[in-house]
Amino acid sequence: MPSYLGAIGTATPAHRLAQPTIAGFMAGALELDAAGTRKLGALYRVSGIAHRHSVLADYGREHGDYEFFPNTPGLEPFPSVSQRMAAYRREALPLALAAVQDSLRQAPDVAPGSLTHLITVSCTGMYAPGLDIELVTTLGLNTSIRRTCVNFMGCYAAVNALRLADSLVRADPAARVLVVSVELCTLHFQKSHEPDHLVSNALFGDGAAACLVLGQPLPGRSLALRAFHCGLAPEGTKDMAWHIGDFGFEMTLSGYVPALIQGGIGQLLNELLQDLPVRREDIRHFALHPGGRKILEAIEKALQLSKDDNRYAYQVLRDYGNMSSTTVLFVLRELLADTTPADAGAPVLSCAFGPGLTMEAMLLEVVAE
Repeated sequence: MPSYLGAIGTATPAHRLAQPTIAGFMAGALELDAAGTRKLGALYRVSGIAHRHSVLADYGREHGDYEFFPNTPGLEPFPSVSQRMAAYRREALPLALAAVQDSLRQAPDVAPGSLTHLITVSCTGMYAPGLDIELVTTLGLNTSIRRTCVNFMGCYAAVNALRLADSLVRADPAARVLVVSVELCTLHFQKSHEPDHLVSNALFGDGAAACLVLGQPLPGRSLALRAFHCGLAPEGTKDMAWHIGDFGFEMTLSGYVPALIQGGIGQLLNELLQDLPVRREDIRHFALHPGGRKILEAIEKALQLSKDDNRYAYQVLRDYGNMSSTTVLFVLRELLADTTPADAGAPVLSCAFGPGLTMEAMLLEVVAE
């Protein structure tokens, strides 16, 4: 019997910022000249992003009025890893709680005390005792709840969490798993003119998502978790990476990533489906991780999709940017909310990508109760 994903809750920080506003912040913080500011503005205009959210107010302020980032020239005293982790510890729990509460409101018959497993996901901050324990104590969960932390895997980490939740429920259909992803990407702005850093600074935002994975579907609509598959393209190891530096976490995101994904996603899908009674042409619903506009366009070319097929990914990219692991749960929420009883039984393809270069895929099925 499959497990069922439902009650996807989401939350974003209070600071909702237009992409041109963030571009202005970046130009000031990077001390760009007029030509550099124009080039940066062009990069932001073609990103496909209209707004992003941040736990920091600085992105909407002028140079000289920053509170978290320095107002002085040069790197020093740019926030250290320690300072960024202190901000993460302060901001992660309230955002995660808001997402969990949104999830539980959608499942009033699932009492917090009945949850048997908690899986937390994040690649933008860590501390111990960590977010998992804080959620247990704040939500009043059983202290014996089985906790697992999925850390520092990157944008595909939520798929790993769902795979784990699926395994737990298949092993024990009475299991009730809460998955919580929180990412505060904007804490890790890098004061660098390197192209990889400029692209990363143009894409990432903050957000949190929570969902339930159960042995039976929730009333309304859920998604049955049918199959998972992981692909790895080692030739892309240097093109997408995530390292801890002295002044925050540093993302490498080269211009070769879309081509690598375009070249590998067809094989990934074939391997996902090879033992299933589902053909590629049967799939009409897609929940793809919007790593960036060019990545979405590369997937469309490889799988012969239209922009309308990919509409949920574009919508999330436009409204929130790339929120790392949290993003694919936002996309799944949009897709699920748009399904109708007529979609019952329809297969759904979801994919996410990250360092390695890792390509994770899962096949889901719309369930209408």
